[in-house]
Amino acid sequence: MKTLPAFAPALAGDGPRPGDRDRAAAVRHPIAIERIDPDAVQVLRRLVRAGHVAYLVGGGVRDLLLGRAPKDFDVGTSARPLQVRALFRNCRIIGRRFRLAHVFFRDGKVIEVATFRRDPSSRSEHDEGTGRDLLIRSDNVYGEPHEDAARRDFTINGLFYDIEREQVIDHVGGLLDVQRRLLRTIGDPDVRLREDPVRILRAIKFAARLDLGIDPALYDAMVEHRGQLVRAAPARVLEEILRLLRGGAAHRSVALAWDTGALSVVLPEVASFLDDDAEGASLLWARLGACDRRQRAGRLPSDPVLLLALLSGALEEALHEARDPAAALDGFFEPLVRRLVLPRRMRERIRQVLYAQRRLATGRHAAIAGRDFYDDAVTWFCIEREARGQPVPEWARASPSRDASVRRDATRPAAG
Repeated sequence: MKTLPAFAPALAGDGPRPGDRDRAAAVRHPIAIERIDPDAVQVLRRLVRAGHVAYLVGGGVRDLLLGRAPKDFDVGTSARPLQVRALFRNCRIIGRRFRLAHVFFRDGKVIEVATFRRDPSSRSEHDEGTGRDLLIRSDNVYGEPHEDAARRDFTINGLFYDIEREQVIDHVGGLLDVQRRLLRTIGDPDVRLREDPVRILRAIKFAARLDLGIDPALYDAMVEHRGQLVRAAPARVLEEILRLLRGGAAHRSVALAWDTGALSVVLPEVASFLDDDAEGASLLWARLGACDRRQRAGRLPSDPVLLLALLSGALEEALHEARDPAAALDGFFEPLVRRLVLPRRMRERIRQVLYAQRRLATGRHAAIAGRDFYDDAVTWFCIEREARGQPVPEWARASPSRDASVRRDATRPAAG
């Protein structure tokens, strides 16, 4: 296995390092206000006027600095959830393990407001070699901004932005890593991945989606601790797998998961198929590439179709010459249900999509045009034809609303 290249041009200044709690780099870095959601700006300014500290935090800051359009604009603040609710009539407090404030706006938009937190444990980096169980089971403790930054996973996700002073607040050395386009953990990667093994999948997602190099120490830790993924909550693992497929970099994400060995832990069926069938692997990569092209064109397939693209090679192998395809399909899904708690509705949709393919291939699409699985079935039909280099019939190209991203997907599980 080889480490992906890390882009690290020479830069002036060392910047703050992880663990430097007493000072932070407050770097003037104006971001055009029109690039920030106006409702997020409203939330930030109202919190500040009320005497609270409030910053734009996390992935939104990262994406703005990378020149990307953020998907979400989250706010971190010194205000407690009930104080936030007192400032916004359109606010609801959610969460059991940790309470968050959701401020609602037009068209269902939500600005998430979280009180600064800290890591409640007393561990140190010396624990890394003791065999102590570092898995985080609760982090429901309020803290200061520098503590909130330090508890996050990667340096590029630990940046805050002060819209009033137009400053990036950097407690963890993330600004330098953004400039380097380098993915690095906050603190010792061996400790951070043992705390939360799902960070292995998150590292793959960010590296692939944002085209980042991976710090060699992080890459080595991902390989060493991949087996810890079996300890993670299955619903979180499934959701991260789906996020790998949704981001427009499914091909690179799965290749990196395979290269690190993480794929052999979470989806050994797929990893074994890629190891053993080079010709079938080429077809699987082509299917994932077709999904990526749709995502970039604003036509993201539904989660069942994305998952089918990933499982398709191993699934075809399991169904090959099966006397009872229905029983063979159930047998294929059985370990996935145990390992990932794969929802029944998703399994059923994949089954419907597969059974519809014969009718679509013979031009009998009109017979199922009114069924709720029709859009997904046509989307998969087109992906499969494109992957095999076969022409897509005109009726399939013109099929209305076959893109599942334009409607709410009832088969999509809640985010973990």
